[in-house]
Amino acid sequence: MAYSDSDNRDFRTGAEAPAAVKILIAGGFGVGKTTMVGAVSEVAPLRTEEHLTVAGVGVDDIGGVEQKTTTTVALDFGRITVSPQLVVYLFGTPGQERFWFMWNDLVHGALGAVVLTDTRRLESSFGSIDFFENRGIPFVVGVNCFDGRQDRTLPEIRDALDLDPRVPILMGDLRRRDVSRDLLLALVEHLMTEQRVVATP
Repeated sequence: MAYSDSDNRDFRTGAEAPAAVKILIAGGFGVGKTTMVGAVSEVAPLRTEEHLTVAGVGVDDIGGVEQKTTTTVALDFGRITVSPQLVVYLFGTPGQERFWFMWNDLVHGALGAVVLTDTRRLESSFGSIDFFENRGIPFVVGVNCFDGRQDRTLPEIRDALDLDPRVPILMGDLRRRDVSRDLLLALVEHLMTEQRVVATP
């Protein structure tokens, strides 16, 4: 869905339809994926949240986010119109391990990804980072600082996640639209940098 068809036209107007870019918002359970999509989407985001039930006890790891009562079971979906020529579609992935099989479908056509993490449970982001690294999909890391809480420095987080030095990492409260927007801008800049690296002989 990083679709861009040069002859893709709006059947109603005959005008050329805008190019569409697909970006995934990934990370472990309860790190803020639904929150980020909702913060930046220009339309009411599509959410597939369900209440946590006793059936998940012993299956889902809610350590550190015991107050959470719902979870995404399929995806979150939002949209940002950058210009008449470009629309960005955001797909938030489910965070619980039992739903990770869906990632293989959601990743098709994705141009890049934002991996969210929480310093209370950094290990919950290892799977997401491995997923994108193994597929060669560029990503940036966003550290969700709930209520402004920052109990680790960026170098400490980079070291703990064993990130490539080229991978951008930002901190902030994802409930703020400007913070989530800056993460997406960082991803765009990273994609452009990676493209230049690939193009260099």
